[in-house]
Amino acid sequence: MSVDLSGVLVPCTTPFDPVTGEVDLVGFRANVRSFLTHPVRGIVVGGSTGEAVLLDEDERMVLLEGARDLVPDDCLVVAGTGAESTRTTIHRCKKSAETGADAVLVQPPAFYRGAMTHAALLEHYRAVAAASPIPVILYQVPLRMSTLEFSTNLVADLAKIANVVGIKDSRGSLESVAEWVDRTPDTFQVLVGSGAILYGGLEVGAVGGVLAVANLVPGPAAAIHAAHRAGDSAEAGRMQELVAPVHVEIVAAMGVPGVKAGLDVLGLRGGDPRLPLRPLPDRERDKVADVLRVAQKGPVVVDGVSPAI
Repeated sequence: MSVDLSGVLVPCTTPFDPVTGEVDLVGFRANVRSFLTHPVRGIVVGGSTGEAVLLDEDERMVLLEGARDLVPDDCLVVAGTGAESTRTTIHRCKKSAETGADAVLVQPPAFYRGAMTHAALLEHYRAVAAASPIPVILYQVPLRMSTLEFSTNLVADLAKIANVVGIKDSRGSLESVAEWVDRTPDTFQVLVGSGAILYGGLEVGAVGGVLAVANLVPGPAAAIHAAHRAGDSAEAGRMQELVAPVHVEIVAAMGVPGVKAGLDVLGLRGGDPRLPLRPLPDRERDKVADVLRVAQKGPVVVDGVSPAI
């Protein structure tokens, strides 16, 4: 199996009802519709930005079902399915395929980090890839989270597994991206996870990105990829200069609460994260609005619409 990952995918946040705390499916679908008005490659449901580790199993499927009928055939729906056990990961992959996902994004098991040797991770991903009905994308989770770091040798070995089609690298290092591109087959697709280095990543051989910042600036983020593909380095660089501060000052500095606050500023459905994550303090919300205003080169919202992004 294969899938073309070239472009920018949006790892959607998960809005919650402020009264009941349940998933706000209407708000989620409204956000997805908004993202799809831009030339993005697709969306990711159940990723880190979507607070996947705080979701119940049935909530993951509700969100996936809610997205699937909105996404056109020429765009992708990718489901986050990584779990601590191989068994649960396989189960999620199969359920996601049944629900209409085009591929799965699989983070490594990390709770028993010391036991996750090269051999153990190879065995885990071989089993997942063999059982998954749809292509598998590896996920190098940001190292500030509870995860482990894939070695270059491990990625080179994982890239040889049938049905493993690529990797999302959220370490934010161009040198590391270039090393993985160099050490893996041409058919293996590397995606960056940092909106601050998308253009540089494309220059060293990445095919696109899964970018939390694309929740806030989907148009400019997608424009970086489109301009690079067209050979317009000036435009790609200009868009990267617009996107990078949004990533650095909101996504990297404030995490999920910052991204959700940004969606609120833009008139989309952000809301508070699910406990134990805390909502962004008011003083930080003001900074989010300022950053987005600069990115738009004008008011953040005009008559309820944010046309620049």
